[in-house]
Amino acid sequence: MHDAASMTAIASVAFIGFGEAGGILGAALANKGVQVSMYDRLLDADHPHAEAMRDKARKAGVRAAPDPAQALAGVQLIVSAVTAASDIEVAEAVSRRIARDQTYLDINSVSPHTKLHGQHCIEAAGARYVEAAVMAPVPPYGLKVPMLLGGTTAEALAPQLQALGFNAQAVSAKVGVASAAKMCRSVMIKGIEALSVECLAAARHYGAEEIVLASLKETFGKMQNDADVPGYLISRVAEHGRRRAEEMREVAQTLRDAELDPLMSEACAKLQDGVANAMQTRGTRYEDVVPFVWRDFLDLLAR
Repeated sequence: MHDAASMTAIASVAFIGFGEAGGILGAALANKGVQVSMYDRLLDADHPHAEAMRDKARKAGVRAAPDPAQALAGVQLIVSAVTAASDIEVAEAVSRRIARDQTYLDINSVSPHTKLHGQHCIEAAGARYVEAAVMAPVPPYGLKVPMLLGGTTAEALAPQLQALGFNAQAVSAKVGVASAAKMCRSVMIKGIEALSVECLAAARHYGAEEIVLASLKETFGKMQNDADVPGYLISRVAEHGRRRAEEMREVAQTLRDAELDPLMSEACAKLQDGVANAMQTRGTRYEDVVPFVWRDFLDLLAR
């Protein structure tokens, strides 16, 4: 592995994948005078969108390479900006072409285990691997989208990316921590999105959406003043999980009566019952974990 101190200002970047994220970031860097090259599988000669992709690169001031090897040649930073399904394939392919003085930045939304596989591939080739967890949609932020970095050279890379305009912060020398933060945040954010669809579709059916929205606004408003929101929410599951599971099964029936599939409601009932079962198996009552500390309670369940 290379000494992190040997890393110099970044003047050349290659993007593998030039879709939404790669296209926006690549164009922004080119606009700052960085030499940017790219390869995307849509450039393959027999692909019907090859010319459109070349035109996109041309308009962005980015050099479209006919293959990955030519995109990577001579650049300092390689950014993997592909679909989650292609992350492993791209890391393995780049590892066969990457030079020892190059850095591979994986910005894809994949699991910590997948990132660790990428790290193994790239570092086995003698190059540097840094994971990036992109914590918000790239548009409209562009380069200012929050990025959490992880890896042995993440701390050295962060100021180099910041000098290019990135909003990058090193959070761990260990690969997997940043991507875990991204994935776990998605449990909440994507879960809220899905819950909103299920909740309001049912509320619309029954003509109750304004009542529901007003009640939610009041509840969420109270939470803003709660110093320990996770403690409050998780304690409700610990204390009333069985009863809440029963209620959520009635909720699921309410949705089925409206000819809606209660995917989220049934999952809530399953989780609530699961916590109650785990406590019963351990012989733990809610009174045994008061005063309630949510971290200690989750650690207890994990054991």
